Amino acid sequence: MQFDQQNRREFITLLGGAAAAWPRAARAQQPPMPVVGFVNGGAPEVHRASAFGKGLNEAGYVEGQSVLVEYHWLEGRYDRLPSLMADLVRRRVAVIATPGSNPASLAAKAATATIPIVFGVGADPVKLGLVASLARPGGNATGINFFGQEVTAKRMGVLNQLVPKAVRVAVLVNPANATTAEATLREIPEAARALGLQIRVLNASTSREIEAAFATLGREPADALFVAGDGFFTSRRVQFAVLAVRHAIPAIYSTREYPEVGGLMSYGTDVMDRFRQVGVMSGQILKGAKPADLPVIQSTKFELVINLQTARALGLELPNALQLLADEVIE
Repeated sequence: MQFDQQNRREFITLLGGAAAAWPRAARAQQPPMPVVGFVNGGAPEVHRASAFGKGLNEAGYVEGQSVLVEYHWLEGRYDRLPSLMADLVRRRVAVIATPGSNPASLAAKAATATIPIVFGVGADPVKLGLVASLARPGGNATGINFFGQEVTAKRMGVLNQLVPKAVRVAVLVNPANATTAEATLREIPEAARALGLQIRVLNASTSREIEAAFATLGREPADALFVAGDGFFTSRRVQFAVLAVRHAIPAIYSTREYPEVGGLMSYGTDVMDRFRQVGVMSGQILKGAKPADLPVIQSTKFELVINLQTARALGLELPNALQLLADEVIE
């Protein structure tokens, strides 16, 4: 076949257009990547997101290549949960992951009985109504129990060891995180009574209310402060560390992230391992595992972390027994 100049140009243009269209056609035929809706109560935390991504990697998924993760950080706005969960359900995400939040886990469970949920909760997931049993969850949810409430008495005892002359202890809870606040307030009275301590409950759900709580302690001093576990509180950990030193009040927290930025001490489970485990289980479900068949994991690693510099700033002597008990003493 003979081509004149015009035909040759048209043929080359047509060939180039077809070549450009091939990758688009191939892409169109590929199934879309599964989407994981990740929901956390605090502010954006790169290290927590990275731990979750590491878990997905262990299960064979690479974020952005074989799975998309939508990160939703509530920054203490727990009232956003119903609409957020309704949106995730409407869009039929592959998995809803709530690695560190009782309210988010319960909101997910209330929103769907079909989309798989992988939770991280600080209370018994059976009592919360998330699963039928730890060994056989039986529904669309499974995950990890990190014993947030069960360690309340231990946390109070450790605080008492560091501040043995304490009599009055303030307990700060976030009422917006109702299940955690209520569970803490159920456990605290008995723990305090056993140690001969008097407690006073303070509430805070915003940064301004945290300031107000410390101002109250300035007017009506306490000997020590017990800060309940809460995702929003954790995201405000620098504020807590600064205010506690400013008001010269020894405080204990739920995770090592507080003493790492200047908080006095913490006792609880390994946060990064929890987020990683939720990532692993999310990946297993993406591969076809059923939440009903994946037993709930129970945290086994607990850590006591003390910031020695802050202890000195508060005029506290670190007892040898407590120093030996600590998993890490930050100089």
